[in-house]
Amino acid sequence: MDFLSSVDETILKEAIKIVEEAQSRGIYLRIMGALAIMLHSMDHAEMFKNLKRLGSEEKFFTDLDLVGYGKQRGKIRDLMEKEFNFTADRYTLLFYRDRMIYYHPNNTYYVDIFLDKLCFSHDIDLRKRLELDFPTITLADLVLEKLQIHEINEKDIKDVIILLRAHEIGESDEKEIVNAKRIASVLADDWGFWYDFKTNISKVRHFLKVYANQRMLSEEDVANVEKKIAEIMNYVDIEPKTKKWKKRAKDGEKKKWWRDVEERIR
Repeated sequence: MDFLSSVDETILKEAIKIVEEAQSRGIYLRIMGALAIMLHSMDHAEMFKNLKRLGSEEKFFTDLDLVGYGKQRGKIRDLMEKEFNFTADRYTLLFYRDRMIYYHPNNTYYVDIFLDKLCFSHDIDLRKRLELDFPTITLADLVLEKLQIHEINEKDIKDVIILLRAHEIGESDEKEIVNAKRIASVLADDWGFWYDFKTNISKVRHFLKVYANQRMLSEEDVANVEKKIAEIMNYVDIEPKTKKWKKRAKDGEKKKWWRDVEERIR
């Protein structure tokens, strides 16, 4: 991928090296975010370039996001600090049990490591799910990660478009399949997450047309992603909602339905 910057190449190679070394030690670490989507979507990697993911910036990736299991926190620290010589953010180590931040020895980038679950605008529980894919979290969890954002950015919308364009929709965690049942079951238990997910899906549909008009996507790309969005939303709509979801739905938008995310670095 000759359009990647030297920093992108470094992050990509070192991310794989870190999770492979972790795996060899029996440590579950998985890649998240845009980097994970690119690793799963190499056949459509040119779309990252065509969509100008970060606008006018030359680089595609600004950091490395990983997730591991809280019970392996000590082993993850040894791996990052002793094996790879990353410097820990002391404040995060002291005050967060579910998150660690590390700085590259050459300050090339930083690594954000989440433990057990992602706690952003909405929660995504990843306990017992890291074994299902390698070197990244599953495709369904990547979709949830991107579409849980209350104030979603265009770069995240572009990531979702690429991921859906490159994969088929199904109802299992089979390799390279987006498990729509997983997505639907998570949303069926959390009205706020469901509400933001649907709002963001509408934004993805809107920008599909915008990018097509700007000749950044073909008509075939748009039709393909539209079809897959419809498939996912069908699963979401028919999934029986829990008592918790129904109770929260009664208040709707009258109560705040998302969490404000503390941005320590970004």
